[in-house]
Amino acid sequence: MNVSPPPAGRGVRAGVDEPMLRVRDLSVEFETRRGTARVLESVGFDLARRETLGIVGESGCGKSMTALAIMRLIPSPPGRITAGRVVIDGRDLMQLPLKAMRGIRGNRVSMIFQEPMTSLNPVFTVGDQIAEAVRLHQGASKREARERAVEMLDSVGIPAARARADEFPHQFSGGMRQRVMIAMALSCDPDVLIADEPTTALDVTVQAQIFDLIASLRERTGTAVILITHDMGAVAEMADRVAVMYAGRIVEEGAVVDVLENPLHPYTRGLIACSPGQRGEDVEAPLAEIRGTVPSLLERRGGCAFADRCDHVQARCRAGLPEEKTLPGGHRILCWLHHD
Repeated sequence: MNVSPPPAGRGVRAGVDEPMLRVRDLSVEFETRRGTARVLESVGFDLARRETLGIVGESGCGKSMTALAIMRLIPSPPGRITAGRVVIDGRDLMQLPLKAMRGIRGNRVSMIFQEPMTSLNPVFTVGDQIAEAVRLHQGASKREARERAVEMLDSVGIPAARARADEFPHQFSGGMRQRVMIAMALSCDPDVLIADEPTTALDVTVQAQIFDLIASLRERTGTAVILITHDMGAVAEMADRVAVMYAGRIVEEGAVVDVLENPLHPYTRGLIACSPGQRGEDVEAPLAEIRGTVPSLLERRGGCAFADRCDHVQARCRAGLPEEKTLPGGHRILCWLHHD
């Protein structure tokens, strides 16, 4: 998939509603034998109805941890959410009792996990697993929940949905299992869908089908989507806005067309340069690389975590972080290069 910027004007959708989801100053720590690892630091963004926000970055940068924190699925111990607010309909999910939060998960906010085979229960049929979520959150009867399960399987393109609802996860291919996960996640008409690497280990054709499916369901139901990926091409194809994460922080965020055409943070430029789509017709040319490695999350950093890998590093980069700067169009940047 190419990472060429989307057509002009795609960016943030015109006339989107007020933010459906607000995340502010979300911070997470894990206690380890070697000390405290700060895996998220002051993460924040807004998400509007029918909008897709892509979250990108290297492995270990905090993408999936952001999703788990929003869902309040951080394993405790050893992890804990140390600060932050996640607001939907005026309610802060971080302050809800656990019982109330269980009513939110899978109902108002749903998540597609990376590996469907470990997320689906192998001893129950896929229809029963979808129906259980509908009965739990919607109060539907057994018959109503069964019909809803069949309807959802049909909506995600599974042929002979009524018959296949009685089959078990191992009887489905990888792509079909991922469709089952999407059907389950959307069965209660959630306001927000979090897709965490939804096409991992799927071939290119199936990847395109899954992305098309998510996009069509978003348009039809109004669901807002958070797409977590390391694939800049997927972001260019699917997202309205993109947030670039590094070492637990969002370092740049804005409309896809702005960030891909005019990346401001050196790390964002490096990610785009590393994409196969940047080689053009010279497919034999080696991919660019970002020198160095991601710093340990155990390190107590006073300045920019990217400083040791950055070609534009200055003394003040190691001394501390600037205040986040917002440019016209809502393009946010956390970098001294664009602070003055």
